[in-house]
Amino acid sequence: MIRRFILSILLISFSFFSQAQQQVANNPERIKWFQDLGFGMFIHWNVDVSLGAVISHSLAGASDEYVDRYIKELPSFFNPKKFDPDEWATLARLAGMKYVVFTTKHHSGFCMFDTKSTPFNVMNTPFKRDVTKEIIDAFRKQGIAIGIYFSPEDFLFFHQNNIPLGRLQNEKQFPMNNPKLMDYDKQQVKELLTNYGKIDIMFFDGPGDGLREYAWSINPDLVITRDAMNTPEQNIPDKASPRPWEACYTMGTDWQYKPTNDPHKSGTEIIDMLIEIRAKGGNFLLNVGPKPNGEIQIEQESLLREIALWNFANRESIYAVKPLPVIRDKNIWFTQSNDEKFIYAFVTRDKPSDWKYGERRDFLLPMIEGNTKTKVSILGYKSELVEYVNNFDASVKVSPTPIGLAVSAVNGQRFYTNRQWPNTVVLKIENARFKPPVEVKTSKSGIDGAK
Repeated sequence: MIRRFILSILLISFSFFSQAQQQVANNPERIKWFQDLGFGMFIHWNVDVSLGAVISHSLAGASDEYVDRYIKELPSFFNPKKFDPDEWATLARLAGMKYVVFTTKHHSGFCMFDTKSTPFNVMNTPFKRDVTKEIIDAFRKQGIAIGIYFSPEDFLFFHQNNIPLGRLQNEKQFPMNNPKLMDYDKQQVKELLTNYGKIDIMFFDGPGDGLREYAWSINPDLVITRDAMNTPEQNIPDKASPRPWEACYTMGTDWQYKPTNDPHKSGTEIIDMLIEIRAKGGNFLLNVGPKPNGEIQIEQESLLREIALWNFANRESIYAVKPLPVIRDKNIWFTQSNDEKFIYAFVTRDKPSDWKYGERRDFLLPMIEGNTKTKVSILGYKSELVEYVNNFDASVKVSPTPIGLAVSAVNGQRFYTNRQWPNTVVLKIENARFKPPVEVKTSKSGIDGAK
């Protein structure tokens, strides 16, 4: 009887302890899933898009008159008559984006979803439609994983409760120090995680202590990115970082639509960023800022279509891959398939003349050890001919050597009429293995180590 009583007490204690313990990290299996997605679309869109101002942050330190105008007037201008989330989602899928993260509530506190927590939301605009629901439905229909951005800091709440409008500057701006703010945020998080089907990813842009655990209690499979992993903004780490991590970038200089003074990156720059981030083991979350009328601005659409063209030929080198111990040799980056059957070598170019269309080029890959079964191909190109050129040998030639794998290949896929396609060519290497270099000194060899 005594033993049974003690056992019962232990079981009750263990059960109580287990229930009290809250999830404090992402599910490892879901992290593997997330890492294989590789490339996602970030969408910044808020009520102040009509002004073309920095999203939300114009409120920080603003006068009471400015804040009052923002809250009372801006919702009346939100009426995106050309909003077509199906078009956004189709473009994202074409570009090879496997997940989306939408700003359901940015720091301003304006909710881009139907909420019972505040009238400061999209349903109280001339548009009167739940854009979050429509975006989720459209991207889900394209097979794209669903992520939501949420700011625990809320400038409307601060304004209403006499808290200075700023970020991480006052203890009352932290939900863990402000029970009323915590309850307010939890109400909104619950709405987002229960009213729109299963959400895959959450991006807490701000102090998430208490909210992370609450979100996981609703959905244990939720992958929380910012606030639970490294998410560098407008920056790629110098070396491969411990996985998981995610780099967040704009195409221009701002997150939300900026109508003037906003030079954009080139397609080649963005493609090379995607390659570098994947070679270093990260995910790439690339932002678009829709216009006030709901369209994606033409500059960003054009860049997405250039990425789409590159990804159409080279997609297998980007997804379900991991870094090699050595991530780069001069202008060539590397990834490896998760099953280690293939190594991908990304031959980046500063300009098209670095490897002209129809030109043969020789490479020596010192950290790749080949054998008689080693095969190399160019993704998207059959290496049989160059258009309009007769009696031309376009085949890939491979030779294992004691100092690395020698490859000779022709850049023969025609993507532009003028044959000036400037973007990276990808070599797929089969039946070969990584061989650690004898010496790794970036100052002399040009080889970057992953550690």
